[in-house]
Amino acid sequence: MEKQKVVLAYSGGLDTSVILKWLEEHYGYEVIAVCVDVGQEEDLVAVEKKALSTGASKAYVVDVTKEFITDYVFPTLKAGAVYEDDYLLGTSFARPLIAKKLVEIAEKEGAVAIAHGATGKGNDQVRFEATIKALNPFLKVIAPWRIWDLKSREDCIDYATKHGIPIPVTKKDPYSRDRNIWHLSHEGGNLESPWNEHDSSIYMMGVAPDKAPDTPAYVEIEFEKGIPTSVNGIAYDPVEMIHTLNKIGGAHGVGIIDIVENRLVGMKSRGVYETPGGTILYEAHKSLEKLTLDRSTMSFKKTVSEKYAQLVYDGLWFTPLKDALDQFVNSTQEYVTGKVRLKLYKGTCKAVATASPYSLYNEEFVTFGEDHVYNQKDAEGFINLFALPLTIRSLMKFENEKEAKKEKKAI
Repeated sequence: MEKQKVVLAYSGGLDTSVILKWLEEHYGYEVIAVCVDVGQEEDLVAVEKKALSTGASKAYVVDVTKEFITDYVFPTLKAGAVYEDDYLLGTSFARPLIAKKLVEIAEKEGAVAIAHGATGKGNDQVRFEATIKALNPFLKVIAPWRIWDLKSREDCIDYATKHGIPIPVTKKDPYSRDRNIWHLSHEGGNLESPWNEHDSSIYMMGVAPDKAPDTPAYVEIEFEKGIPTSVNGIAYDPVEMIHTLNKIGGAHGVGIIDIVENRLVGMKSRGVYETPGGTILYEAHKSLEKLTLDRSTMSFKKTVSEKYAQLVYDGLWFTPLKDALDQFVNSTQEYVTGKVRLKLYKGTCKAVATASPYSLYNEEFVTFGEDHVYNQKDAEGFINLFALPLTIRSLMKFENEKEAKKEKKAI
């Protein structure tokens, strides 16, 4: 009897290496390993070989790095979406793309299920499974961390050792990391206590801010309709651009955050995130919007940005609301074209100059010198109308107080 097939989201790391063998042992499935390349800078040929040597019947390595940037990173950048004021959503928006590819391969291979290595305590289980349900609700989902007897990463290490599975993690280095071209996250180990200061030796995308050069660097980003197109006057394709900005930002300790965040499942978690290039782009984009968007649009877009970030964080990428918000965001980006100059210095990234053919900043109107376009006398009438509700309320208050004094005297 032909075995049923399961598609496994495979990275070659500890969890998925163990899961591959475990699926064979406990379900008798034919396991098809799928490694989705979102720019994690690993030896994916070795990952493919490891999957096959560990028991996979077939192994896919799918490079979606460019699609990740153009269809997931850039829309989120245009939205200005930042989760809880800090997190640039590096892991969050990679998950729906990975899950989308898992569904496509499962349909191609005639698989009955998709398996993933996300834990029952984390956000990724929701992101993977919400996407799978949105794209193909007939596929079964297997989440071993929610059902097996292994209770810790140490148990997984013991299981891997018992079955002769090579792993890149030891009990002395228990960090859980997620990497793609946009960011790198560090969780677990001594980071689980928020009282422990993290050790800068964990950084992999750049230097510690106090080890950065003593001389600041300047970088110039050009945008067209909210999309970055060049760095320092040189046009790059999306993948080259992010790599370039990661190197520039990393060299100056830019984009390192240590935060406690609220997970969707109800608990708080602590992580250290590195996002050097992304931090530069967010700062540049925000600065250009301040030059090109009117006050009301900027104000409402902040509300949209917050909701957009929550949707992405919660794994609700393929939803009607997300599609509707994209339409609003895209309309706001029509004139977000221009260039921004930023100063990088020991972990900081600040916009110092902006220019746009669609700038709403007009020197003739705001000058402190004599001008012929703004009659300051007009301000008096504006203030009278603007403050009219305050005036009426104050008159009412004085009138009521006057009447109260009369009644008191009458008594």
